[in-house]
Amino acid sequence: MSILRPFLSRIIRQGRLTVVTPGGAREEYGQPADGFPNVTIRFTSRKGMRRILLDPRLGAAEAFMDGEMELVEGDIMEFVGLIRMNTPWDRGARLHPKNWLGRRAAWAKTRIGSINRRRRSRANVKHHYDIGNELYRLFLDKDMQYSCAYWPRPDMTLEEAQAAKKAHIAAKLALAPGQRVLDIGCGWGGMAITLAKLEQVEVLGITLSEEQLALARQRAEAADVADRVKFELIDYRDLAAREAGRFDRIVSVGMFEHVGAPNFATFFRAAANLMTADGVMLLHTIGRFGGPGSTDAFTRKYIFPGGYIPALSETLAASEKSRLIATDIETLRLHYALTLRQWYARTLAHEDEIVALMGDRFFRMWTFYLAGATSAFESGGMGNYQIQFARSRHALPLTRDYMGDAELGYVG
Repeated sequence: MSILRPFLSRIIRQGRLTVVTPGGAREEYGQPADGFPNVTIRFTSRKGMRRILLDPRLGAAEAFMDGEMELVEGDIMEFVGLIRMNTPWDRGARLHPKNWLGRRAAWAKTRIGSINRRRRSRANVKHHYDIGNELYRLFLDKDMQYSCAYWPRPDMTLEEAQAAKKAHIAAKLALAPGQRVLDIGCGWGGMAITLAKLEQVEVLGITLSEEQLALARQRAEAADVADRVKFELIDYRDLAAREAGRFDRIVSVGMFEHVGAPNFATFFRAAANLMTADGVMLLHTIGRFGGPGSTDAFTRKYIFPGGYIPALSETLAASEKSRLIATDIETLRLHYALTLRQWYARTLAHEDEIVALMGDRFFRMWTFYLAGATSAFESGGMGNYQIQFARSRHALPLTRDYMGDAELGYVG
């Protein structure tokens, strides 16, 4: 306990954390406070305690996954949330510059881990998305939207919020009959199918996931839009070499996080080349509120190998190299937190099925992932950006009114 004491006493000020050692000793940290949970954890081995000291996020995750740290009071969402809530990113504290060594180490970890050449990109996608569609059916909405929903009202259902997200994005695309639309990172096809239903457009969705591809094609057939909605297993870089100048609109939701920082400029160059001269793109991505950073060890190892959450500054700087005009930028601050809490609740509700599919250790890993992500959007430095790009300054109306008008028509 003497090893963990300085670490925990420095962090936990509000809310109560009780720690029980393998030998039965108990220590309490913090004070009960409104809005902060009270959590009790018990270590079953001293190895679990040492893991947290060596790497707090990865160590806590692996100790929890391996049963070396158990939740006696509260759950993993409350435990991770308690820590984050005591050190919120936007707490208004005095700012100090990071030293040169710290900046260079973070830069190197991020770039080396996210080079993502074609073969590596396929392997990274397979790691996360080809683990079986059944898992995702258990905790996603009926349309299987695996990205931040849009919550005009906090009392919406997950299905309603995901439908609102698709309408919100469709309105920003300024769709018109006869357009060709490209969906980069199409998932299970929900966005592509929705766009084809909202407007008489042709859509090509591309993915690197074989599991997603097969289901997306089935869903297009079932929705009776397979004549206008096609899906293909192809890298965006290869498509750009084959289909230059063919698309009036591009949408990409939740895919840019997998591109990797060294490939940002390549992504935007490919997108610009894929678009017509008056083309428009809507990019929906998780983003950092501050400057560039690095991907934590737990996420790199277990969740999104090769992934990197970009800062807005990095995203825009990369797009400028391809003469893309950022015509509209919206910051979604808490929408993903609301989404993740819904996914977490549905995951807990289907614990038995997920354990039967994937095993106990996977279930604990998955709940830790969802809990950590939720806390990052509620108290950490993460949000979502929707960035509209155009190749021509004349491609869109002069004011944003058209977005609201179209969105009302789509949701009505």
